[in-house]
Amino acid sequence: MSRYYTRVCNFYFGFKSKALIKKAKSLPLNGNNLISFDEIEIISRKSIKKLSIKKINDLPNPVKKIVKKDIKVITKKKNFKNLNFKTLPKIMGVLNMTPDSFSDGGKYNKNYLAKKRLNYLFNSGANIVDIGGESTRPGSKPISSKIEWNRIKYILNKFSKKNFLSLDTRKSEIMEKGINLGVALINDVSGLNYDKNSIKVLKKYKIPFVLQHSLGNPDVMQNNPKYKNVLLDIYDFFEKKIEYLRMNGINHNNIILDPGIGFGKNLKHNLKLIKNISIYHSLGLPILLGISRKKFIKELSKKNDSSSRVGGTISSSIYAMMQGVQLLRIHDVNEINQSLKVFKELIK
Repeated sequence: MSRYYTRVCNFYFGFKSKALIKKAKSLPLNGNNLISFDEIEIISRKSIKKLSIKKINDLPNPVKKIVKKDIKVITKKKNFKNLNFKTLPKIMGVLNMTPDSFSDGGKYNKNYLAKKRLNYLFNSGANIVDIGGESTRPGSKPISSKIEWNRIKYILNKFSKKNFLSLDTRKSEIMEKGINLGVALINDVSGLNYDKNSIKVLKKYKIPFVLQHSLGNPDVMQNNPKYKNVLLDIYDFFEKKIEYLRMNGINHNNIILDPGIGFGKNLKHNLKLIKNISIYHSLGLPILLGISRKKFIKELSKKNDSSSRVGGTISSSIYAMMQGVQLLRIHDVNEINQSLKVFKELIK
């Protein structure tokens, strides 16, 4: 039998969502009555079938069994350490203390500038801020642990115990140092593939982490990336990786999934992932999407591109919210929060 995947779609929000759930016309996402859906897509590598949730019982028994199992996972309430996903989406601010990151390299690589930026991000409504000391932009080369740590140690020493900080690193040595200073989340863009000891550190401290998909290391990841089906290939990657983590003793569910927009993907791949991002809800873990200032915005807007790409970030952030994405990784926190607040009021 073909492998089938369930993607929930046609979402409702706020009062309308609550009313539809009460009338049994929609189902809550993650047990949250403030966001619900009333349609699904049943996807295989050969076909896509869209139907109302009311038509699930009309499916052939083998497919119906798969879909009902997925729906149970999708609608189950999720508890995540330090993050309450009742109000969506949560915002992860970006603070790169590097001289060469693709968008803001050199802007915050002095301690006083980083401190000022960190305070601004939290005051603008960031729920968490992701601190990075190594650029992983396309074409970038790795740096030593010593250089990376020297860039970020001041901020982590001063603020990790006071604020909800995430640490953007691929190196187990940096992870462990950050955790010991109070970092609350690890964000490894390599999907724990860069450093084999990373899994041991995550197991030892039982700390939440982001599991991101990336096709190879940054220096080569954009060299003609290919997939059979980018949406389903990444779904299979997550499924196998989660199983591998369980086998290696990581049993907690404080894991966030990130499909890695721009990490070994061309424009076609990125668009397919963003448009269909809600397929990953059936894996039962929160979804993070990093679309802020990414190259796909330039490729779509062409002559209307700007260095900030705030407009493209806003539109894709609203779209992600409409797909039930739980966490957005954002540079321009104030502008995105403003756009989301206004949009939520307009759709009430």
